[in-house]
Amino acid sequence: MRIGELAALVGVSTRTVRHYHHQGLLPEPERLANGYREYRLRDAVALARIRRLTELGLSLDEIRDVLADDRGRELREVLQELDADLARQQEAITARRERLAALLAESDVHPDAAVSPAMAAVLRELPPDGGTAIGRFDRELMMMIDTGAADGDRSEYAELLRPLTAPGMAERGTALYARLDELAGAAPGDPRVAEVAREMADYIPGEMAAVMIASLEDPATGGWLAEMGQEMAPAQAEAFRLLVRTLRARAREGLPPGDREDGGTDRGGPGR
Repeated sequence: MRIGELAALVGVSTRTVRHYHHQGLLPEPERLANGYREYRLRDAVALARIRRLTELGLSLDEIRDVLADDRGRELREVLQELDADLARQQEAITARRERLAALLAESDVHPDAAVSPAMAAVLRELPPDGGTAIGRFDRELMMMIDTGAADGDRSEYAELLRPLTAPGMAERGTALYARLDELAGAAPGDPRVAEVAREMADYIPGEMAAVMIASLEDPATGGWLAEMGQEMAPAQAEAFRLLVRTLRARAREGLPPGDREDGGTDRGGPGR
């Protein structure tokens, strides 16, 4: 078959085929006496595999390594593996369509529903953002963590948040969002900053506080506090820095998050 027929068979352009030739991904057949290149079925299989790998997000260098491992294999083996790739893709599409069908079946479809079912259930019971910028940011962070987590970890993360759905916690959370929003224009040394930090420390459940502190010691996740600080006003960032310091101090003293070192208790409302 000619290059145009090869490209049409696999669903790419002739320009793409030539690009793969140039990158060394697809061997270029020798020209026949008539000046044309003649492609065979194996070329079509190789081209289809390159297209599939690009759709999976592999770089051209990664694809080159994968194809190098395929050399010397029988055509049937390559075809079977390509078929297995397509089957996995079909399973992923089916799972996504099932999730989409579940969302469409809901009477009230909202942005929070795009997360995992476990997280969606918790988000519906968590305090509303109250129209605050910090509240919206907090929910977006939770949704981002859920999206990036492995399937098993998503349920565990949702369970960490579940204590915040207990009676009375929603009101405290909404009030704390408002307190944090008020700090948007304040100086880091404003007395309200320390007050809000203590209220967040009292609000956060013990297991969640332990996970937050442990994550700061992990090189892979330890930068979250600094990253959050870049997205907030200086006084808000200082409140979260003081929050972490308070949680660490209470952990050293063996105190639960809601208890202060002086025996008193501050109450207020989020912090994740």
